[in-house]
Amino acid sequence: MLRVLLDKFWNEDVWLPPNTTWADLAPGPDKVVVYTDYRHLLLPIPLAFVFITLRYVMDKYVFAPFGRTLGIKDIRPRKAPNNPKLEAAYQANHKLVQLCGLAKQLDMTERQIERWWRLRRSQAKPSTLVKFCENSWKCTFYICNFAFGLYILWDKEWLWDIDQCYIGYPHQGLTNDVWWYYMISSAFYWSLTLSQFWDVKRKDFWQMFVHHIATIALLCFSWVCNLHRIGTLVLLLHDCADIFVESVKATKYSGYQRVCDTLFLALVVVWITTRVGIYPFYIIWSTSIRAPQLLPMFAAYYIFNTLLCLLLILHVVWTWLILQIAYKAIIAGQMDGDIRSSSSELSDSGNSNHNTPNHVNNKSKKET
Repeated sequence: MLRVLLDKFWNEDVWLPPNTTWADLAPGPDKVVVYTDYRHLLLPIPLAFVFITLRYVMDKYVFAPFGRTLGIKDIRPRKAPNNPKLEAAYQANHKLVQLCGLAKQLDMTERQIERWWRLRRSQAKPSTLVKFCENSWKCTFYICNFAFGLYILWDKEWLWDIDQCYIGYPHQGLTNDVWWYYMISSAFYWSLTLSQFWDVKRKDFWQMFVHHIATIALLCFSWVCNLHRIGTLVLLLHDCADIFVESVKATKYSGYQRVCDTLFLALVVVWITTRVGIYPFYIIWSTSIRAPQLLPMFAAYYIFNTLLCLLLILHVVWTWLILQIAYKAIIAGQMDGDIRSSSSELSDSGNSNHNTPNHVNNKSKKET
């Protein structure tokens, strides 16, 4: 039964262009070009744990010591007194909704319960140094991966002429450098998907989770269907803007406000240029308009294009948040928001370590 279901799912009429079979795209020594191997999609999963381990080592021996030299303190909030009943209520619902009932049940005043709840919530928040290390790790990866992608794609014809992503498809050869680019990028997004559950919790948790899953799905579908050329362009375009997203957060946590403001200005320009300009009007326009003119369409291509459009919707949402922060930065005189998320975490950490004006921090806590 499983074989029947798999055969139906991997129907050639769905995943491949007309008059093309899986045997045509199967890798082998007798083939003129090197095709992608679907079995290689399993390799990024163990490699993701290598990234998680590498991140732990970098956090402990590189980013944390560097953050301390910048003056970032690893201040842990005072722990709430041990109270099993209050802890059980907190685990059931992090919001304090039954204050009177808990006060009567535990023979405590409402003030005591509110104070315990506030301490317990603060206890769960990571320190500024932890958040600095997280953003430094992501920024380092995006810089390296963008540089690697630009290096390997510089001499590729489809970087300069996007029509080459479709001309000759699906019989387009895979080179070793593109293979590594795909495997490394896939492994990193797998690691982000796994580590997101114990990383700093932000209000865009589910948006980022959908983003990671959509990116992994795009990488898998484009790999199986031998659409790796357009896939490399999407990866390169995203890494470019993410460098500035993470560097803005890291410099904000470290207290270098002028550097943060400069990077934030660069982020606005790069983000709008790549995510709202080049991505929809060059990449998606090409996949939606030019591709049907150059090759026969098939069902999987529409799936691929739908995932690209899903990423565009997320880009629009985040662009709106970034523009909100930019507007408030102009009013406040400095950038005081957490990119793509709630700014409350960032401003809270800033209060404990840096001389940020109180009226600016109060404004940032109200941001979306």
